[in-house]
Amino acid sequence: MLEALATLLAFQLLGEAIAHQVGLPVPGPVIGMALLFLAWPWMARLHERLGSVADALLANFGLLFVPAGVGVMLHAGLIAAWWAPLLLAVVASSAITMVLGAWLFERLRR
Repeated sequence: MLEALATLLAFQLLGEAIAHQVGLPVPGPVIGMALLFLAWPWMARLHERLGSVADALLANFGLLFVPAGVGVMLHAGLIAAWWAPLLLAVVASSAITMVLGAWLFERLRR
């Protein structure tokens, strides 16, 4: 389990380093997750171990929403002032994601 957790952190660190060096506007953990996805076929011995770590993290996933909830409570006034653009951004980005996801699914399904 420790080896798998170290692997996850190593990919996150690699993603952070790439984002910092290249200056991409993408968060390092997202880059690290993409690199882990690309490296997955060559990591056969860690598949089961990473699965157990992922299960343990997902079991406590609710705790990860606590900081976001605190942020919403802290900036409730700011959110109230900017609710319309925020709502538009959430609805538009969700619609675009669903359309692109459906399009990609149909394309890969063929």
